[in-house]
Amino acid sequence: MRNFFRRRSSREVARDRLKILLISDRVNCSAETMEMIKNDIVRVLSKYMKIDTDSMEIQISKTASTDRGAKNPVLSANIPILDIGNGK
Repeated sequence: MRNFFRRRSSREVARDRLKILLISDRVNCSAETMEMIKNDIVRVLSKYMKIDTDSMEIQISKTASTDRGAKNPVLSANIPILDIGNGK
């Protein structure tokens, strides 16, 4: 599990920012909003279980067209759980 007090390398920070930027561009959501969503998910889940924040993946994409032709955004999360019931 990531130690939140550990200093991340500039490579890790740049990679995460690029991922967030690409995802946010696909669904017209700002990178700042995407980062806030990710942080909120981590904070809430960490109350109830230990999660692997280094391996987690959060994506927002658009679904196939509905009968009216509109595409709806969908949030997908892949968050490895290290231990259930024992938050941080």
